[in-house]
Amino acid sequence: MERDIIENKKGQFMIKKIYSEIEDDTLLHIFCSPSKIDTPRTDIVAAEEFLQLAVLKYDKGQTFVPHKHVDKEVPHTSITQESWVVLKGKVKAILYDLNDEVLTTEILNEGDLSITFRGGHNYEILEEGTLVLEYKTGPYYGQVRDKEFIGD
Repeated sequence: MERDIIENKKGQFMIKKIYSEIEDDTLLHIFCSPSKIDTPRTDIVAAEEFLQLAVLKYDKGQTFVPHKHVDKEVPHTSITQESWVVLKGKVKAILYDLNDEVLTTEILNEGDLSITFRGGHNYEILEEGTLVLEYKTGPYYGQVRDKEFIGD
């Protein structure tokens, strides 16, 4: 169920959060149109999720303090979380609730992204030559340990 829709100062859709209809407070998916974000940094994902995402919009010449990330303890069990970024073309995202029922569909245009934290998903490519970046949390242990297929 769509609950949180965040718009920019011009009233344009930037972020849509989709929650389970079965477990009301469980965030399943996020859609985002980063090109419409009008602040220097927008954290798209809550800090407790495994897959982190922020949209950064900066001016020429800005820089950061050099840094590296360090090993840290993480929970023993985790779920693979996935994000698609459409670089070229158009994609239809079919999103499922925790009970494997279709919850909603969304169209991703160039520059748009989707994130799946929980629940299922499927993607239908709508234009020839569509180019997508896929990000996932790892490590990946293969389909048998990482995926459960929905439907027939």
